[in-house]
Amino acid sequence: MSLTACGSSSSSTGSSGGNVTIKLLAADYGTAGTSNSTQTYWQGLADTFHKSHPNITVQVQTIAWTNWAQVATMIQDKQYPDILEGDAPQQFAADGLLYKLSDIMSSSTVSNLIPVFAKQEDDTDGTAYGAPFTTSARGLFYNKKLFAAAKIANPPQTWADIQNDAAKIKALGGGDIGYGLPLGPEEAQGESYLWMLGNGGGYVDSSGKYAINQAANVQTFQFLNQLVKAGDTEPGPASTNRQQMWDAFAAGQVGMVGGSGAMIPDIVKNGKLTNSDYGVVPMPGKSAPLTQTLGVHDDVVGFKQGGHADQIKQFLDFVYSDQNQIAFDKEYDLLPATTSASATLSGQDPVAAGFLKNVPNSVVYPSNTNWNTVLAKLKQTLGTAASDNASQVLNGLQTFATSNQ
Repeated sequence: MSLTACGSSSSSTGSSGGNVTIKLLAADYGTAGTSNSTQTYWQGLADTFHKSHPNITVQVQTIAWTNWAQVATMIQDKQYPDILEGDAPQQFAADGLLYKLSDIMSSSTVSNLIPVFAKQEDDTDGTAYGAPFTTSARGLFYNKKLFAAAKIANPPQTWADIQNDAAKIKALGGGDIGYGLPLGPEEAQGESYLWMLGNGGGYVDSSGKYAINQAANVQTFQFLNQLVKAGDTEPGPASTNRQQMWDAFAAGQVGMVGGSGAMIPDIVKNGKLTNSDYGVVPMPGKSAPLTQTLGVHDDVVGFKQGGHADQIKQFLDFVYSDQNQIAFDKEYDLLPATTSASATLSGQDPVAAGFLKNVPNSVVYPSNTNWNTVLAKLKQTLGTAASDNASQVLNGLQTFATSNQ
């Protein structure tokens, strides 16, 4: 969907009554212009909601993740939606733009949010300004057919295993990629974080202060540089996006890649690999598999400029029903953000259950006020740290993070 101005609904009446239009701006997890577009999901919810709330119209707009930087421009230009799905709340809250979560979501809905993600929505004084909407957990997907051809008996558990296994797959001579290392701008921060965690690193230290250039992270990227130089990954990881590697894995051309349940539709659609042709295991660390996986959540926030807290609350309480949560997550092979929907989905889908069991103990991204700003920089730059310039790149990112607080 093309980007259109998304204002603060100033032409609509406020929360006191009458006909109100609220504007929803959301990330598109599918393909724009197709039935898989998230525009279809949200428009269906908006139409169903309007039937029982005829005085409230929800105007829907979705933006592809690859164009997500446009959202920041819209906010800077004061083109505020009433509801935004996709971004973390901390920076918007610090700028005084958001309703408190308690103003736009009933207490029963709030209490049903998965705790490990819900606590990330708080600002420094413990007030929540957003809610997780959809989640995912990560693991290592491996191609059993390539492993068998390379005479690899077991999936990897350590970095050394990945290095050895990737080299064996490359040595098969068919042009297959040993390990898919997508460090391009789509999600460099996720792939990198999995590797950082395996070496005891991360984006922040134990006190929550940025520590992007800590020694453990430098060592991590030096190891990744070894993989790249040896040809055990795809060429040019810093410009390779996650979807490219997921598609290549689905085509049977990659031995190992980090992923989530959202990969599975790609595998099914391609038809190259059956369910028995691939496996999923915990992400290997430097000396042992990760005991905590990366848990990712995309958030919902409510902007207060339109004065539509009551209408936002009615719509979000509807959106967060188990039925609507599960419908979204089944469509995009993601995971729910609520405890009750997670329990229901676990009983329906054994694959989802396998990922959901790791969610309560997952590691999440930082909740620093300027994380959205830092995240945008990480996406564009972090992949270049898998080079001879690891220290230089990470030092630059550390300086950026600490000088933009």
